[in-house]
Order: sequence, then structure tokens, then C-alpha cells
Amino acid sequence: MMSTLEPRLVSLSEIRDPVRGTLGVAECGDHVPFEIKRVFYIYDCLPDIERGGHAHKELEQFLICLAGSFRVDLEFSGRIDSFLLDTRDRGLYVPPMSWLVITPMIADSICLVLASDHYSEADYIREKRTFDDLVR
Repeated sequence: MMSTLEPRLVSLSEIRDPVRGTLGVAECGDHVPFEIKRVFYIYDCLPDIERGGHAHKELEQFLICLAGSFRVDLEFSGRIDSFLLDTRDRGLYVPPMSWLVITPMIADSICLVLASDHYSEADYIREKRTFDDLVR
């Protein structure tokens, strides 16, 4: 079932303890609008080298910057929005049919990705022209 939600930044919960540190929380339903079936992370990327450059037909994603910073450019419903992920207390919801480009802004950045389903090559749209034709 395809989401009807638009891309958006979501504030995450934190439980702070001055001695024991901070616990960051991203829960299904409260923060992440889908059941999480896959978790992966992007790291060891050189600054300004793009990742992504694709869309998903049905997959939903939720991105959290665990270290450093990332610029995320999303094309969705005919518009392009840029988001800066540079803090652990918010995440970015990425709905299906969003052309996604992730650019690490500094070395040693880490992006955690929560996904609504397992990996499936058939769900990818890897050619921008194909994506543009589908969303027209």
C-alpha cells in the first residue's frame, strides 16, 4: 500500500540523563509512519559525493543523521525540496516515488535508514528519465 504522506522532518524523542547520556527514540507510529522491516546505514563517504540518485516505487524510508551532516534533495509531486540533516533529534520521512539524492557534507558522517520493506531491486527506479515519465 502506497503512502499518501509527503516528505517531512519529524522531531524524535530523547531521554536525557546528565550522567548516563541521552537515549534517542524513533518509534513506529509515533515518529516513523510505517512498520520497519529493514535497517541500514551509510558511512565512510567522502564529502560532497552523492549517494542515492534513485526512487522507490513503494518503499518508504526514514533517515536519521547519527554523525556529521547530510543534505537530502527530494523530488516529490513535481517539486524539489532540500533538507539538512545535522542532528540526531529529528529524522526525515521519505515517501515512495521520491527521487532521492543524499550528499554527506563532512567526513565521518553516518546516516541511519529505516525502511518499510526488505531490499528488492524490482522496487528501484534508477533512471531519472524513467522517474520523470512516471510522475508526469
